[in-house]
Amino acid sequence: MSATVLSSGTAAGCAADLDARFAFAVDVARRAGRLALDLRDTLGPAEAKSAIDFCTEADRAVERLIRAEVADRFGDTMIGEEDGGEASSRVWVVDPIDGTAGYIHGTPRWCVSIALVVDGAIAFGVLYAPAEDRFFTARAGGGAFLNGAPIRVSGLRHGAAPVVEMGWSERRPLERYCAVLQGLTAAGIEFRRHGSGALGLADVACGRNDGYAELHINAWDALAGILLVREAGGFVNDFLADDGLTRGNLLLASTPEIAARLSALVGAG
Repeated sequence: MSATVLSSGTAAGCAADLDARFAFAVDVARRAGRLALDLRDTLGPAEAKSAIDFCTEADRAVERLIRAEVADRFGDTMIGEEDGGEASSRVWVVDPIDGTAGYIHGTPRWCVSIALVVDGAIAFGVLYAPAEDRFFTARAGGGAFLNGAPIRVSGLRHGAAPVVEMGWSERRPLERYCAVLQGLTAAGIEFRRHGSGALGLADVACGRNDGYAELHINAWDALAGILLVREAGGFVNDFLADDGLTRGNLLLASTPEIAARLSALVGAG
């Protein structure tokens, strides 16, 4: 199959090419999620990349599937969690299984995350959590959706204490993480940790949580979810600043009503 190259002649041509890439992302995310489900019952030993970060053959198989089809269909570059890649003016950013620890333990808290970055901006994002039957999509300027229905951040409409999921990475000191948890408690904000940054962001976008924060997170975990939150009316800090695409960054996403308070707590201002 020959590669499809982005048209440079007209805006309509560029839009059509993005439409084709978005439709492909939706299709390949569904197939990748089904592949991961099929492989879960036959997993071999997990590879420990760190004390809290794991990789399975399913992670590698899903990434190989997406990488090969992106290259064959479009000739685009791709950055994946397992096999890396190079940044370019148009690059796919993929986490084949975000939440691998949950995947290994048989919980539904994991997903396939796919984003396309064009000229330094997130063009679209797709998240598929097959074990929960949740499929999230967002396009820049086009809104955010869960299983085809529009979604919005909570706006604190529930009237209860805000709930924030706080991700943790060994790339930042544990003491700093604990200090943020203490600050959240003092501010009357509930906190959780469920082990998938991508789904933590998706939960902000659809109003299940009021915020998500992590002192350092990689782009493949975050980009699709970042666009979901923005398109659902939420606040997100400038994650791609300071080479966030290749180096990762601090991340804060929330319903706007608590953005200033959370920014002060996590240092996102």
